[in-house]
Amino acid sequence: MTVAEEVVVPMTTPEDDTNTLRALQALESSSSSVRLQAVLAAGTTPDPRFVDKLVERCAIEPDFYVRDMLTWALTRHSSSMTVPKLIEELRSERAQARSQALHTLSKIGDRQAWPAITRALLTDTDDEVARSAWRAAVVLVPEGEEPELAGVLATQLGRGERETQLSLSRALIALGKVITPPLDAAMTNRDPRVRQHAIATERLLRNPEAGFEFAIEEAKRVAVLGTAGQEG
Repeated sequence: MTVAEEVVVPMTTPEDDTNTLRALQALESSSSSVRLQAVLAAGTTPDPRFVDKLVERCAIEPDFYVRDMLTWALTRHSSSMTVPKLIEELRSERAQARSQALHTLSKIGDRQAWPAITRALLTDTDDEVARSAWRAAVVLVPEGEEPELAGVLATQLGRGERETQLSLSRALIALGKVITPPLDAAMTNRDPRVRQHAIATERLLRNPEAGFEFAIEEAKRVAVLGTAGQEG
């Protein structure tokens, strides 16, 4: 049972109803600090009436700190209510709705959401959505399905800039040694970016303390020398 499922929602009073209405209205404020306080209140005193509005706000909230608090507030509510709503958001045309829903699902950790983490999301053209999908997938993947997930993630090697590549490497490494076969295959890819990213990820798998920048630089050297399978 998750923390969210253990939350007990108390009986409401007219004063509670008034406070709930005020909090819901405050979520629409033009002030980010007011919105932040409203979300904090919604998470501090969970109420099923908050869920729809909190999920809706995730899709459009411009402030990073408020978005982070929205995720926290949703984890404070029952997952039986939040997870279905968040899964619906994964089909949204709005990239922020998809990425924020994925991020929140990863924090809730309810594996019933796993079937919704599709290949389309794992390969989403929006980097932030894809990165959120990678993190969520690593958290939610059922035992035994890690090799298949590793194969899909490996198709994204070489994608994007440093931040995106680091996110993918971290996701792959979190899956453990099941990533070795797809990494080995990627090290012989015709695309130099794919080869370098695969080599760097393999180096980090063997030596997590090395650091991504060092691993990338070493990967470039190894790719040139053609010694991907040898010790540096």
